[in-house]
Amino acid sequence: SSGIGAALAVELARQGADVALFARRGERLAAVAADVEATGRRAVAVAGDVRSRGDLDRAVAAALAAFGRLDVVVANAGIAVVGRIDALDAEAFRRQYETNVFGVLHTVQAALPALKASRGRLGIVGSVAGYVSVPRVAAYSSSKFALRAIAESLRAELVGDGVSVTHIAPGYVASEIRHKDNDERLDLAAPDTASRWLVVPAEAAARAIARGLRRREAETVVTAHGRVAVWLSRLSPGLVRG
Repeated sequence: SSGIGAALAVELARQGADVALFARRGERLAAVAADVEATGRRAVAVAGDVRSRGDLDRAVAAALAAFGRLDVVVANAGIAVVGRIDALDAEAFRRQYETNVFGVLHTVQAALPALKASRGRLGIVGSVAGYVSVPRVAAYSSSKFALRAIAESLRAELVGDGVSVTHIAPGYVASEIRHKDNDERLDLAAPDTASRWLVVPAEAAARAIARGLRRREAETVVTAHGRVAVWLSRLSPGLVRG
């Protein structure tokens, strides 16, 4: 309903896709659906929560009823819990994982039968933070490290089914996520924690993600600084350690 998800929905529509949208905020989904339909493609919007497997089953059923098949599924929902480990309780970590890890698992498991039928494409949106963790982001980074492991296992498990799995690792992209507190209260007036020169537009990120999905890439790292960080984490990890 915002950020990468909204931009990717419109980008895929521009490339010829009908789009099923799923997020918690129904009014925001309706606005994105209107943007999709302005491209001449169809949109189906289903409000729900990725933490509920039942909501995901309902969304997949609505998409199949409207379009007959699913060719591309992107698991993109995410929140960011920040703070020192000694200042966060276990509940804060649990809340982080419920959306970022279990929400992705619910999405994947609900959609896999349809993707196997179409020999389609699955995109799992992780983060550069799934390669490099820094102070105060242990909860968020560990959830994204988990998604990278899930994507790697899924890729091997689904080879025989013809389903590609693309692990998507954005760097800093324009979105609401850095303007929310740990209780997900949005304050757009709050300063962005990322340097302005590092933040790329969501539309640019969407084009890169769509290209990676189309090519069935194993991994798509979005933003130049993100690619540098991932490269250093692999080849010279001492340079990126705190």
